[in-house]
Amino acid sequence: MGISKLKNAGNSILSISNESELGLGTGVIVTENGYILSNEHVTGSKYSKCYITLENGQNYEGTVEWSDQDLDLSLTKINAKNLNYATLGDSSKIRVGETVYAIGNPIGFEFRRTVTSGIISAKNRSIKIEEENNKSYMSDLIQTDATINPGNSGGPLITPKGEVIGINTVKITTAEGIGFAIPINVVKNIIKNYEETGNYEQPTIGIYAYDKQVIPYLDGNVNFEKGIYVAQITPNGPTDKTELKEKDIILSIDGNELNTMNDLREYIYTKKPGDEVILEIARGKISKKINIILGKK
Repeated sequence: MGISKLKNAGNSILSISNESELGLGTGVIVTENGYILSNEHVTGSKYSKCYITLENGQNYEGTVEWSDQDLDLSLTKINAKNLNYATLGDSSKIRVGETVYAIGNPIGFEFRRTVTSGIISAKNRSIKIEEENNKSYMSDLIQTDATINPGNSGGPLITPKGEVIGINTVKITTAEGIGFAIPINVVKNIIKNYEETGNYEQPTIGIYAYDKQVIPYLDGNVNFEKGIYVAQITPNGPTDKTELKEKDIILSIDGNELNTMNDLREYIYTKKPGDEVILEIARGKISKKINIILGKK
């Protein structure tokens, strides 16, 4: 469906208003009771209002109930029941070379529900984004050559079986045939909680950490084969004043091996604030286990 930050976003590609002003984008219905998954940069952050147009032409005002800037994902609720919703696939099982389809509203709503096809070009991609002199990094992305234009943001990347394996998010404008999607597995448990209870308390471990794919952007002198690199510990967060230190490498959580930030997120999102987890870390040649009580984000 189409999503806009304005009630009347206009219909024409000739409109003088651009995507960033209107928040034009796409979303995918993920529950029968009105939860819609999209990008945060399309819908706005938590508590924002946006306007949803379904395939049948019905319009709704939606409220963003959950969002995560680092993931560029959001869940918006509309007052609707018995909706047809998407089947979520398993993004951990995707393979390079597999056929995928991107669905969205490129350029404007008059081209709504455009489908483009391509393949999975790569997995676990990390990219640097520079906006208004600010640098940020997105990691663990699915790279595809399926055509993704600005209005496709928030739309699904699907398999030939119709299963959603990712949410389209950004396109490298300086190169042709390079688009990216956020793997669906990272948000599955959040969707499940909202569907069943209408609420979700997001736990946090209180660190900024990076995959080995991101480290070359930050520090070419850091090398490690497995795990994730602790770049910063949040002051007064769950790991502050614990044995965990900056520059540690987290190898596993509760015995589950970590190699990407999404490995950590997927596991943490199955927990609740107040739960205890055990981190196995490496610090040079030293290896140790550290108990952490999860906080609330």
